Amino acid sequence: MHRKNILTLLEQYLLKYTNEKNTTEKFIQFVKDNQDCFERKLQRGHLTGSAWVLNNNKTHVLLTHHKKLNKWLQLGGHADGDSNIINVALREVEEESGLTEIELLSKEIFDLDAHVIPARGNEPEHIHYDVRFLFKVTGDEKYIVSHESFDLAWIKLDEVDKISYEESLLRMVKKTNEYL
Repeated sequence: MHRKNILTLLEQYLLKYTNEKNTTEKFIQFVKDNQDCFERKLQRGHLTGSAWVLNNNKTHVLLTHHKKLNKWLQLGGHADGDSNIINVALREVEEESGLTEIELLSKEIFDLDAHVIPARGNEPEHIHYDVRFLFKVTGDEKYIVSHESFDLAWIKLDEVDKISYEESLLRMVKKTNEYL
């Protein structure tokens, strides 16, 4: 079953982050109810994979000023049918930043966030069930800004709140500090 791995990861996350029970159970139910949860064509919503990428010294995070949403966010995007959500997050890092020397710091889910994506063109409003993983650059930290971004930047962890009030970004900063 192509959903078995994500359900296992979500169950593990639920045990670790009991304070996020409502969100995690929402994800679990969504995956159980939707065999095509990894497909963008599922118009009510779909799983996405994201990466919280730290620099070599683990003092900065790489964020993108996303063109479509006009917000500073972590790197990430659509699974497009790939049920290996870690690979999705890794692929998005490479596509959106050009970074290739990165290391997954944990195979466990780092964070979950379900958020509404506004209608745009022929695409109706829908929910991104975003599954996030923690990565670290192991080599060159020079990035390339892709067509999906206005800009990318290495932001000091203790200064993320100066460019964004996004609750999920601030939560990941807190988790990073706890992880380190």
